[in-house]
Amino acid sequence: MEQQNVQTKNKGGRPQKAVKKDQLLAVKCSLYERRVIEANAKIANLSVSEYLREISTTGKIDRKEKALPKEVLELTGTLNHMAANLNQIAKKRNGMEELGPLERANLKVQSGELKTLASKIKSYIQ
Repeated sequence: MEQQNVQTKNKGGRPQKAVKKDQLLAVKCSLYERRVIEANAKIANLSVSEYLREISTTGKIDRKEKALPKEVLELTGTLNHMAANLNQIAKKRNGMEELGPLERANLKVQSGELKTLASKIKSYIQ
C-alpha cells in the first residue's frame, strides 16, 4: 500500500473553530424573566447567549469591564490630538523650515495643555 500525500488547496476565509457552537437550546420563560436575563447580560457586558452559557457552566459571572472609563477615553483622545500636532511641528523643523509666530504660540499652548493633562492623569490615578 502506498501512502499518498494529498495537499488540499487552502480556500481562504475564516479558520475553523476548534469547538463549534451549532446546537440551539430553546428556553421558555415569562416576559419578566426574559427582561431580567437580558438586563443581567447587559450589566455583565455579554450577549444573552454568552451570559446563559457562563451562568449555567460556572454558576457565576465574572464581571470584567470591557469598556474603558469615559475619563480615560477623553485623555486618550486629547493625547492623540496633541501627538498629531507635535508630529507636524517636528516634520517642519526636520525639513529646516522655520516656525512662524502662530505655530510657536500653538506650541506654547499645547505645552500648557500637556502639563494640565499630566496633572489630570496623576489625580485620576491617585
